[in-house]
Amino acid sequence: MKKHIPNAITLLNLASGLLAIIAIFKGYYDEAFIFVCVGIFFDFWDGFFARKFNVSGELGLQLDSLADVVTSGVVPGLMIFKLLQDIQEDDTSKYFLTEEYYYMGFVPYLGFIITLASAYRLAKFNIDTRQTDSFIGLPTPANALFIMSIPMIQFAGTHEWLVDALFNPFVLLGISLLSAYMLNAEIPLFSLKIKNFSWEKNKLQVIFLALSVVLLFVLEFTALPVIILLYVALSVLNNTVLAKK
Repeated sequence: MKKHIPNAITLLNLASGLLAIIAIFKGYYDEAFIFVCVGIFFDFWDGFFARKFNVSGELGLQLDSLADVVTSGVVPGLMIFKLLQDIQEDDTSKYFLTEEYYYMGFVPYLGFIITLASAYRLAKFNIDTRQTDSFIGLPTPANALFIMSIPMIQFAGTHEWLVDALFNPFVLLGISLLSAYMLNAEIPLFSLKIKNFSWEKNKLQVIFLALSVVLLFVLEFTALPVIILLYVALSVLNNTVLAKK
């Protein structure tokens, strides 16, 4: 029975992604955010139990990537698609986009660049032996949280200037392109997994988690994209320090 537990948890990740898709189509963006968070939670624990029970295998690896394609690939791509559609339905004239092209649905579909880049990143991850203890490029779950936090900032009802800036088709398209680049960029990022209680080996992870908690208390939902940017910035800084050593 033990060998089936990690795969069952992975399937719960996939189920969470499917529920998030349904929520987005119904316009329940807050519920979609919660389902993605639940899916990412399961995504963390399936690997933990696979190692704990010593049942890691090729099936689990492939199943994990297939689940991530949905929860951390299809869902954020669909979210950008729907946000662009929402803007399209409200008003297009102030964004200098003609109805002839915008109402054909061309612009919103560009949000699925995130999905394509996520699938490519996951395929590379499965065959890249350099990513056993760390990451190269932004992990798909982190990118999904970044994208899914955008409508949550609006629901929070604070920082109206930020909401106005984010809910602009050009900004959303820029975020999509940036996400696609960061997912596959050759940038080493540190792993968040703490495998022992050594301060020397885990100080970067502890500092990041502590700063993330503070940001969540201060900025609430607005902190989520800031935390992802902090993760990338700390990784780049750490790479620079290690290179000098």
